[in-house]
Amino acid sequence: MLIDSHAHLDMEDFDTDRDLVIKRALQGGVTRMVTIGIDLASSRKAIEIAKKYESIYATVGYHPHNAKEADPKDLEKLRTLSSEPKVVAWGEIGLDFFRRHSPPDKQVQAFERQLDIAFELDLPVIIHDRDAHSDLLSILRKRKRLYRGVIHCFSGNYDLAMALVEMGFCISFPGTVTYKNAVDTQTAASRIPLERLLVETDCPYLTPVPFRGKRNEPLYVRHTAEKIAQLRQMELEKLAEATSANTIRLFNLPDKI
Repeated sequence: MLIDSHAHLDMEDFDTDRDLVIKRALQGGVTRMVTIGIDLASSRKAIEIAKKYESIYATVGYHPHNAKEADPKDLEKLRTLSSEPKVVAWGEIGLDFFRRHSPPDKQVQAFERQLDIAFELDLPVIIHDRDAHSDLLSILRKRKRLYRGVIHCFSGNYDLAMALVEMGFCISFPGTVTYKNAVDTQTAASRIPLERLLVETDCPYLTPVPFRGKRNEPLYVRHTAEKIAQLRQMELEKLAEATSANTIRLFNLPDKI
């Protein structure tokens, strides 16, 4: 049993074969998937997909790429949507100082506002962090609270991972952990506490080896899990069992579907 803790099944990449993609995942042992909102429209679509499929759950939030669009009225609409039964987290939120599709100051503003809303609603947060490690830590530390959430698509080193674990976060690894040059990511994946480890696809992006270069999909989370199991010198079944239990606990999912 595996759970894909972070997918973007609402994206147009899946518009022609979404049903087949989900069916392949279920037949391949991926029992549940969490599809992630990145703005108001995406969050609405994620919820509709989750309503259609028993095995899928949704989140709501404004991605840092879309932070410049996250006005207070739309955040209030997301707050309302977050009460939908299959919404399990607030996110994807955070900072991306690599692409900078939104200005850094707008990203910080939207991130802080959404952190506080999620805390008010007692929802776990899903955080995106790219080329913004120090700023992320600064924002999180100034709140002086123990967090419930996950740093998705982790791209830092072991020391950063442990600093975030100490704040309460889980750390999630996508297909990048299978890449030859991902030494820091592999070290972090091999050493962090097992009870804080999640796996994801971030599909349609970050396809793992041996499918790198093709569209990613939830079925391929198995290859990420296999690599991490190899790094940790443990059986795949034990790794799958642990990461699934961690995902169920973080997102308060039913034990069985």
